[in-house]
Amino acid sequence: MRERLETAMNRLAWIFALRSARLRSLGVTQAARLNGASRSAPVLTLGLLLVILGFVLMTNIARADAPVQSAADENHEILVLLRLPPAHFTPDSSYGGSYGDQAGAGARRRFALERAKANGLQLVDDWPMPMAGLDCYIMAVPADRSPEDAAAALSHDPGIEWAEPMRQYRAQGAATTVPPPDPLYRVQPDAKEWKLDALHRIATGRNVRVAIIDSAIETDHPDLVGQVVVNENFAPGPAPAGEVHGTGVAGIIAAIDGNGKGIVGVAPKARLMGLRACRQTADAAVTLCDSLSLAKALYFAVDHKAEIVNMSLSGPPDPLLGRLIDLAETRGITVVGAFDRTLPGGGFPASHPGVVAVIDEADTNTNMGIFGAPGRDIPTTQPGGNWFFVNGSSYAAAHVSGLFALMRERSGKPSLASALATFPSSDAVDPCATLSRIVSGGCGPQALAQGGALQNRAPLGARP
Repeated sequence: MRERLETAMNRLAWIFALRSARLRSLGVTQAARLNGASRSAPVLTLGLLLVILGFVLMTNIARADAPVQSAADENHEILVLLRLPPAHFTPDSSYGGSYGDQAGAGARRRFALERAKANGLQLVDDWPMPMAGLDCYIMAVPADRSPEDAAAALSHDPGIEWAEPMRQYRAQGAATTVPPPDPLYRVQPDAKEWKLDALHRIATGRNVRVAIIDSAIETDHPDLVGQVVVNENFAPGPAPAGEVHGTGVAGIIAAIDGNGKGIVGVAPKARLMGLRACRQTADAAVTLCDSLSLAKALYFAVDHKAEIVNMSLSGPPDPLLGRLIDLAETRGITVVGAFDRTLPGGGFPASHPGVVAVIDEADTNTNMGIFGAPGRDIPTTQPGGNWFFVNGSSYAAAHVSGLFALMRERSGKPSLASALATFPSSDAVDPCATLSRIVSGGCGPQALAQGGALQNRAPLGARP
């Protein structure tokens, strides 16, 4: 409750300061507002408004404080998982049959309804996951109980595989609000540091399916038109045309090359799967996701044969998401996650076994197995057909997802974190050395000559 009260107060202060500043001067920029206008000293009228707002919030919020990472405050829900029985063939009167489980599904739903009623909960929805061998039931928890306590109580029920609170995750990136000049290729850190032009003579990620589990991607952005082949919404409510974080991540991975506009993606010929599981707040400052939406998006990515999954977000460990990531890895899918220094182990999913954890290379990194990539002052796509500078490990992770798409195109096989090479005495990824493990010579003259020839003649295992 404390965090929400502070957030509401800050927003009101921001509005007051902004209006005052506009009256004083028309030259105040959005960057200035982000860097301190929201903390302007309040006058008496503003103080009175804040006191009233605090009183209203305290009288209307009945439940105890809960950290952002432990539960989805807005939903106040839990996920209850029941194990699916093995599929079996059922004959019917037409001398045919099927592997359907309609009767079993009905019985499990009745069981879930009974358990919800017995525990003072409300069954909201259900979601079958046959690939994971589970049925997921979403139950609403009364405002005077904590989701953690309700989940713990149900987890002791012998008929339930496990129960968990709905958790929340944050995207690991921030956008500035001043667009750089256009065209932007020359100011891309990866253009020089990663020798992007040389990489693209060897591979462009052609037809590699990259799932971006994030907020909405603006699919008609001039640098993304035709790049998103799947666009699904798993977050609550209708999806907007585009949101800041998801659109920015998409541009870094697969912005169009050679169109004379904006930037060039690391893997400009990759095919993007835009899986919206996150939503941005009203002021676009924060991007939030809940564990159910993430699970649905991750399940969809596995079911629809994604080859790379980018998860530029971080939060608490989650059993259901962990199981789905394990399922993805067993099917040869490379999962890339953003590392968050403020959370134990870098947060989830970066801390999960097999996930490629990535941090902004400008951030000092002494963690073995954590890879650095460009994540500071990165120009990328933004809603409204714009290009802004962004920062954070979210965008570093996007670079590495793009690199994995290049590797997948050239090798035709899944790649693990161990396939990444780093610069000497550094944890920062060296893309040329990485590709040299697949194409002899990396970004050297011989490899570049070979790469040019290979654009017309794909090697064994690579894509046409």
